[in-house]
Amino acid sequence: MAKEKSEEDIRQVVAGIKHPAIDRTLVDLGVVKEITVKGNKVLVTMALPFPGIPTQVRDYLVNSVVEQIKKMDVEVEVDLTIMNQEERQAFLDMEQESWKGGT
Repeated sequence: MAKEKSEEDIRQVVAGIKHPAIDRTLVDLGVVKEITVKGNKVLVTMALPFPGIPTQVRDYLVNSVVEQIKKMDVEVEVDLTIMNQEERQAFLDMEQESWKGGT
């Protein structure tokens, strides 16, 4: 029987996922906000900096997290939210500092 995954196990996997256009991880940027593990199910709360993020970008970010977590043989659900003003400003500061381009 497989060992149940802990929140820390999931965090270690997610911690290395980088934004495609910003040389920072999604955790550093505040995009991955919360991870909750209940048995074999993982709920990840992801915060986007603005409403109306292009679908292609949103889907890329969500899929990059989901694909890595699914490799751990667990079910994944993502809850999307929008960053508050303080979170958004921190994101924009890091974006400006670490922009590498691309989508």
